[in-house]
Amino acid sequence: MSDKTQQPFLDFGLLKRIIRLADPYKLVFYSSMFMAILLALIATCRPLIIIYAIDHYITAKEFDFESLKLSAILLVALLIIESFLRYIFNYITAWLGQSIVKDMRLRVYDHVVHSRLKYFDNTPIGTSTTRTITDIEAINDTFSEGLISITADFMTIVTIFSAMLWVNWKVALASLAVMPLLLWFTRWFQEGVKKSFQEERTQIAKLNAFLQEHITGMRIIQIFGVEQKERAKFQVINGALRDATVRGIWYYSLFFPAVEVCLAVAIGCMVWMASNQILGHAAFNHNPLDIRGVGIISGFLLLINMLFRPLRFIADKVNVIQRGIVAAERVFKLLDKDEFIPNNGTYAPKNFEGKISFEHVWFAYNNEDYILKDINFELKAGETLAIVGATGSGKTSTISILGRFYDITKGSIKIDDTDLRDYELSALRSKISVVLQDVFLFAGSVYENITLRNESITREQVIHAAKLVGAHTFISKLPGGYDYLVMERGATLSMGQRQLISFVRALVFNPGILILDEATSSIDTESEQLIQHAIEELVKGRTSIVIAHRLSTIRHAHKIMVLDKGELKEFGTHEQLLRQNGYYKHLYDMQFIKQKEAV
Repeated sequence: MSDKTQQPFLDFGLLKRIIRLADPYKLVFYSSMFMAILLALIATCRPLIIIYAIDHYITAKEFDFESLKLSAILLVALLIIESFLRYIFNYITAWLGQSIVKDMRLRVYDHVVHSRLKYFDNTPIGTSTTRTITDIEAINDTFSEGLISITADFMTIVTIFSAMLWVNWKVALASLAVMPLLLWFTRWFQEGVKKSFQEERTQIAKLNAFLQEHITGMRIIQIFGVEQKERAKFQVINGALRDATVRGIWYYSLFFPAVEVCLAVAIGCMVWMASNQILGHAAFNHNPLDIRGVGIISGFLLLINMLFRPLRFIADKVNVIQRGIVAAERVFKLLDKDEFIPNNGTYAPKNFEGKISFEHVWFAYNNEDYILKDINFELKAGETLAIVGATGSGKTSTISILGRFYDITKGSIKIDDTDLRDYELSALRSKISVVLQDVFLFAGSVYENITLRNESITREQVIHAAKLVGAHTFISKLPGGYDYLVMERGATLSMGQRQLISFVRALVFNPGILILDEATSSIDTESEQLIQHAIEELVKGRTSIVIAHRLSTIRHAHKIMVLDKGELKEFGTHEQLLRQNGYYKHLYDMQFIKQKEAV
């Protein structure tokens, strides 16, 4: 099947959906449409006044200066009115486009922020950035430079063509003899540029995704010295974007000279026909000085130029609409995806007691390959559960489904005997604090990174939590202390310092359930000893789940769960599992031997 069959010239379904984006601004939208019609009528009046003035006041038998002066005043008045209305028209169309952009960006941002983590697992960051910024800007152009503007141009064409037929239909038809050729050029231009726009959008998304990924991972690129290889990949994508853009420029470079040629031919046909009529009229009256009708030539020169001005740009504006439709299709495709965790629960308790139970829980990221298989355990309120196992055994997946960042495939998870799906989602997550191994800090102050701009958390609470963790000393030594500005991703802090700040962030929210996912893996032995006592004090009366490879940090946990390939192999206390002489005992002995060898 050809591309022409697959892709309609204009997708009117999508265009209609784009127009509906203006529903909150109907008054402005319809006002701009009305002004487009009004401007077309006013613009057409000026050449008609000139034609009438030349034929009745200048080339007439008696020169009528007073009437000519009134005509000139009327022309100036119309020009002033048109300029003022065009100023308002341009302003409100631009305002409308930007208002729609603002609303769309909020919608896309809200959609992305509330999407389940599976969306981010499968979608490059650069793609989401392109949808939120570049594609939505193209939708703005659809309104401000495309849809409303092309309506104004279309009304101008209709009114001017009608005026030309009304003044002299023979001259009008002679002037437009070249129109079929112009329409063919326009159609060819639109099809070619649309394809180049689509390819350009695709390459921009690839470029944004590549840059986002490689700037984020620049440390790895430099460590392994692969700058030249990655530059070669970038060069390929950048070259493809250049080629797509140049193809569009090539169509423009051919189309506009073709329009100018058509305009010149149209003017020539008009002059030829009008001259024949004028000369024929003079010969019929046997008066070679009778030049009535010469105003038609002057007026038609203005009318043809006014007619070709929108024709010259109407194809480009149609392509602006097409570009907006292509971008809108991408944005709507994102918005139409059901990427949300269902939030149908209404239960929102002020605090958790902290009892957790997994009942025959099965979980798979792709609904086929199960990461967790029939997991059953119960953790009483205030107890600490340690999860151990090899890489890929399902440890991180276990804590991810507890916060409903992913929904389980089968079974049930309950907190305080209430199914997770019965909790209001934000209420559930606000009672669970997580400290991850890969710490993310935002650009802003240390204080803002700890509180996440939650105004209900006081500075005294932050300092108290920092002292518990042992982070207060190093934070106080930073320039500005808690107001020290952290660079993006915390680049100006050490990994251990970032880890401590994330630990304070978890504690300051006073969670009912605390999750530590390799939270001490990036902290040196001295820092670990410093916060170990604070952790032990903190978890008293609070349910905690700890994932750690260092078994020395979890030996005092109330329960230890051993996972292997998604299956629960062992469950019990440290002493119970050692007596079982199983998987946990093997891991413990291996680490004990390594520690002795290190000594």
